[in-house]
Amino acid sequence: MNRKYLIGLLSAATLGYSILPTYSSKLYQHFHRPVNSHTLYLTFDDGPDPRYTPALLDLLAEYNIKASFFVLAQSAQHHPELITRMKREGHVIGLHSLCHKNGMLQPPVSAFRDFQQAVNIMQRLGVPVRYFRPPWGHWNIISLTQLHRYGMTPVLWDVMAQDWRGDFPAKTIEKRLLRRTQGGDIICLHDGRGENEAPARTIAALQRVLPRWISEGYQFETVNHYEI
Repeated sequence: MNRKYLIGLLSAATLGYSILPTYSSKLYQHFHRPVNSHTLYLTFDDGPDPRYTPALLDLLAEYNIKASFFVLAQSAQHHPELITRMKREGHVIGLHSLCHKNGMLQPPVSAFRDFQQAVNIMQRLGVPVRYFRPPWGHWNIISLTQLHRYGMTPVLWDVMAQDWRGDFPAKTIEKRLLRRTQGGDIICLHDGRGENEAPARTIAALQRVLPRWISEGYQFETVNHYEI
Protein backbone atom coordinates (compact mmCIF):
# COMPACT_ATOMS: atom_id res chain seq x y z
CA MET A 1 0.00 0.00 0.00
CA ASN A 2 1.27 3.47 -0.89
CA ARG A 3 2.77 5.13 2.20
CA LYS A 4 1.04 8.47 1.60
CA TYR A 5 -2.28 6.71 1.08
CA LEU A 6 -1.85 4.80 4.35
CA ILE A 7 -1.00 7.98 6.25
CA GLY A 8 -4.06 9.69 4.79
CA LEU A 9 -6.27 6.76 5.71
CA LEU A 10 -5.00 6.73 9.30
CA SER A 11 -5.44 10.50 9.56
CA ALA A 12 -9.03 10.28 8.34
CA ALA A 13 -9.77 7.47 10.78
CA THR A 14 -8.32 9.48 13.68
CA LEU A 15 -10.26 12.55 12.60
CA GLY A 16 -13.56 10.68 12.60
CA TYR A 17 -12.85 8.58 15.68
CA SER A 18 -11.85 11.31 18.13
CA ILE A 19 -10.79 14.71 16.81
CA LEU A 20 -14.14 15.73 15.31
CA PRO A 21 -16.18 14.48 18.31
CA THR A 22 -13.82 16.26 20.71
CA TYR A 23 -13.75 19.67 19.10
CA SER A 24 -17.38 19.76 17.99
CA SER A 25 -18.37 19.12 21.61
CA LYS A 26 -16.12 21.94 22.83
CA LEU A 27 -17.53 24.35 20.26
CA TYR A 28 -21.09 23.41 21.17
CA GLN A 29 -20.57 24.22 24.85
CA HIS A 30 -18.73 27.45 24.01
CA PHE A 31 -21.65 28.79 21.98
CA HIS A 32 -24.39 27.51 24.30
CA ARG A 33 -23.20 28.75 27.67
CA PRO A 34 -25.35 30.84 30.06
CA VAL A 35 -25.12 34.59 29.65
CA ASN A 36 -25.58 37.38 32.19
CA SER A 37 -25.23 34.87 35.00
CA HIS A 38 -23.75 35.46 38.45
CA THR A 39 -23.51 31.75 39.14
CA LEU A 40 -20.35 29.64 39.20
CA TYR A 41 -20.17 25.87 38.81
CA LEU A 42 -17.31 24.30 40.75
CA THR A 43 -16.30 20.90 39.41
CA PHE A 44 -13.53 18.57 40.53
CA ASP A 45 -11.89 15.76 38.56
CA ASP A 46 -9.70 12.71 39.23
CA GLY A 47 -10.87 11.81 42.74
CA PRO A 48 -11.88 10.69 45.17
CA ASP A 49 -8.56 10.73 47.01
CA PRO A 50 -8.37 9.97 50.75
CA ARG A 51 -5.61 12.56 51.22
CA TYR A 52 -7.35 15.53 49.62
CA THR A 53 -11.07 14.96 49.04
CA PRO A 54 -12.02 15.05 52.76
CA ALA A 55 -10.25 18.40 53.21
CA LEU A 56 -11.97 19.76 50.11
CA LEU A 57 -15.36 18.58 51.35
CA ASP A 58 -14.68 20.26 54.70
CA LEU A 59 -13.90 23.53 52.92
CA LEU A 60 -17.04 23.38 50.77
CA ALA A 61 -19.14 22.61 53.85
CA GLU A 62 -17.67 25.64 55.61
CA TYR A 63 -19.19 27.90 52.94
CA ASN A 64 -22.25 25.72 52.29
CA ILE A 65 -21.18 25.25 48.66
CA LYS A 66 -22.39 22.33 46.58
CA ALA A 67 -20.04 21.15 43.86
CA SER A 68 -19.88 18.50 41.15
CA PHE A 69 -17.34 15.69 41.38
CA PHE A 70 -16.31 13.81 38.23
CA VAL A 71 -14.81 10.72 39.76
CA LEU A 72 -12.65 7.92 38.44
CA ALA A 73 -14.66 4.74 38.94
CA GLN A 74 -11.67 2.72 40.15
CA SER A 75 -10.88 5.35 42.80
CA ALA A 76 -14.53 5.49 43.80
CA GLN A 77 -14.54 1.72 44.20
CA HIS A 78 -11.55 1.92 46.53
CA HIS A 79 -13.03 4.76 48.62
CA PRO A 80 -16.80 4.23 48.82
CA GLU A 81 -16.97 6.16 52.09
CA LEU A 82 -16.07 9.33 50.21
CA ILE A 83 -18.77 8.70 47.64
CA THR A 84 -21.24 8.22 50.48
CA ARG A 85 -20.15 11.51 52.03
CA MET A 86 -20.49 13.38 48.73
CA LYS A 87 -24.04 12.10 48.33
CA ARG A 88 -24.93 12.88 51.94
CA GLU A 89 -23.69 16.46 51.66
CA GLY A 90 -25.63 17.20 48.48
CA HIS A 91 -22.89 17.18 45.84
CA VAL A 92 -23.43 15.88 42.33
CA ILE A 93 -21.35 12.86 41.32
CA GLY A 94 -20.47 12.45 37.67
CA LEU A 95 -18.20 10.00 35.87
CA HIS A 96 -14.69 10.80 34.63
CA SER A 97 -13.96 7.35 33.14
CA LEU A 98 -12.62 4.19 34.71
CA CYS A 99 -8.97 5.13 35.20
CA HIS A 100 -8.20 8.30 33.18
CA LYS A 101 -7.16 6.98 29.78
CA ASN A 102 -6.98 9.43 26.89
CA GLY A 103 -9.94 8.91 24.55
CA MET A 104 -7.93 9.98 21.52
CA LEU A 105 -5.45 7.16 22.10
CA GLN A 106 -7.71 4.43 23.43
CA PRO A 107 -8.69 1.66 20.97
CA PRO A 108 -12.42 1.07 20.48
CA VAL A 109 -12.56 -2.31 22.26
CA SER A 110 -10.72 -0.94 25.29
CA ALA A 111 -12.88 2.20 25.33
CA PHE A 112 -16.08 0.14 25.26
CA ARG A 113 -14.91 -2.26 27.98
CA ASP A 114 -13.69 0.51 30.28
CA PHE A 115 -16.89 2.54 29.94
CA GLN A 116 -19.02 -0.49 30.77
CA GLN A 117 -16.89 -1.38 33.77
CA ALA A 118 -16.99 2.21 35.05
CA VAL A 119 -20.78 2.37 34.83
CA ASN A 120 -21.13 -0.98 36.59
CA ILE A 121 -18.92 0.19 39.46
CA MET A 122 -20.92 3.37 39.95
CA GLN A 123 -24.18 1.45 39.89
CA ARG A 124 -22.89 -0.88 42.60
CA LEU A 125 -22.01 2.19 44.65
CA GLY A 126 -25.58 3.41 44.31
CA VAL A 127 -24.73 6.34 42.07
CA PRO A 128 -27.07 6.83 39.08
CA VAL A 129 -24.55 8.67 36.90
CA ARG A 130 -26.15 11.37 34.77
CA TYR A 131 -23.09 13.40 33.80
CA PHE A 132 -19.85 12.45 32.08
CA ARG A 133 -16.60 14.33 31.49
CA PRO A 134 -13.91 12.57 29.43
CA PRO A 135 -10.27 12.75 30.54
CA TRP A 136 -8.55 15.77 28.96
CA GLY A 137 -11.88 16.56 27.32
CA HIS A 138 -11.10 14.03 24.57
CA TRP A 139 -14.06 12.13 23.18
CA ASN A 140 -14.18 9.25 20.80
CA ILE A 141 -17.02 7.58 18.92
CA ILE A 142 -17.29 4.83 21.53
CA SER A 143 -17.57 7.17 24.51
CA LEU A 144 -20.19 9.27 22.71
CA THR A 145 -22.18 6.17 21.81
CA GLN A 146 -22.07 4.90 25.37
CA LEU A 147 -22.93 8.33 26.68
CA HIS A 148 -26.17 8.36 24.72
CA ARG A 149 -26.90 4.73 25.51
CA TYR A 150 -26.96 5.49 29.24
CA GLY A 151 -28.68 8.87 28.86
CA MET A 152 -25.77 10.84 30.29
CA THR A 153 -25.15 14.54 29.70
CA PRO A 154 -21.65 15.60 28.57
CA VAL A 155 -20.00 18.28 30.70
CA LEU A 156 -16.77 20.05 29.77
CA TRP A 157 -15.55 23.33 31.29
CA ASP A 158 -14.98 27.03 30.66
CA VAL A 159 -12.14 27.70 33.12
CA MET A 160 -9.08 25.68 34.00
CA ALA A 161 -6.13 26.83 36.12
CA GLN A 162 -3.71 23.97 35.29
CA ASP A 163 -3.84 23.14 39.00
CA TRP A 164 -2.57 19.59 38.39
CA ARG A 165 0.93 20.89 37.62
CA GLY A 166 3.61 20.17 40.16
CA ASP A 167 5.36 23.51 39.73
CA PHE A 168 2.36 25.81 40.36
CA PRO A 169 2.11 27.29 43.87
CA ALA A 170 -1.28 28.02 45.38
CA LYS A 171 -0.83 31.73 44.63
CA THR A 172 -0.56 31.05 40.89
CA ILE A 173 -3.73 28.94 40.93
CA GLU A 174 -5.50 31.69 42.88
CA LYS A 175 -4.49 34.39 40.39
CA ARG A 176 -5.54 32.31 37.41
CA LEU A 177 -8.94 31.56 38.89
CA LEU A 178 -9.61 35.20 39.72
CA ARG A 179 -8.40 36.43 36.34
CA ARG A 180 -10.10 33.85 34.14
CA THR A 181 -13.48 33.34 35.81
CA GLN A 182 -16.71 35.13 35.00
CA GLY A 183 -20.35 34.47 35.75
CA GLY A 184 -21.82 31.34 34.23
CA ASP A 185 -18.48 29.52 34.06
CA ILE A 186 -17.95 25.84 34.74
CA ILE A 187 -14.64 25.70 36.62
CA CYS A 188 -12.54 22.55 36.35
CA LEU A 189 -10.21 21.76 39.28
CA HIS A 190 -8.77 18.54 40.67
CA ASP A 191 -9.01 16.70 43.98
CA GLY A 192 -6.93 13.72 42.84
CA ARG A 193 -3.85 12.85 40.78
CA GLY A 194 -1.62 15.82 39.91
CA GLU A 195 2.10 16.19 40.54
CA ASN A 196 3.87 16.88 43.84
CA GLU A 197 0.68 16.91 45.94
CA ALA A 198 -0.94 19.40 43.55
CA PRO A 199 -4.50 18.99 44.99
CA ALA A 200 -3.28 20.35 48.33
CA ARG A 201 -2.31 23.59 46.59
CA THR A 202 -5.68 23.69 44.85
CA ILE A 203 -7.41 23.55 48.24
CA ALA A 204 -5.08 26.24 49.60
CA ALA A 205 -5.95 28.48 46.62
CA LEU A 206 -9.68 27.94 47.16
CA GLN A 207 -9.36 28.93 50.79
CA ARG A 208 -8.52 32.41 49.51
CA VAL A 209 -10.62 32.48 46.34
CA LEU A 210 -13.98 31.31 47.72
CA PRO A 211 -14.49 34.20 50.18
CA ARG A 212 -13.42 36.61 47.43
CA TRP A 213 -16.01 35.25 45.01
CA ILE A 214 -18.70 35.26 47.70
CA SER A 215 -17.91 38.90 48.55
CA GLU A 216 -18.37 39.73 44.86
CA GLY A 217 -21.86 38.27 44.93
CA TYR A 218 -21.27 34.98 43.16
CA GLN A 219 -23.47 32.00 43.93
CA PHE A 220 -22.58 28.37 43.40
CA GLU A 221 -24.58 25.59 41.79
CA THR A 222 -24.05 22.02 40.66
CA VAL A 223 -24.03 21.07 36.99
CA ASN A 224 -27.58 19.72 37.12
CA HIS A 225 -28.64 23.39 37.37
CA TYR A 226 -26.54 24.42 34.39
CA GLU A 227 -28.90 25.71 31.70
CA ILE A 228 -28.10 26.26 28.05
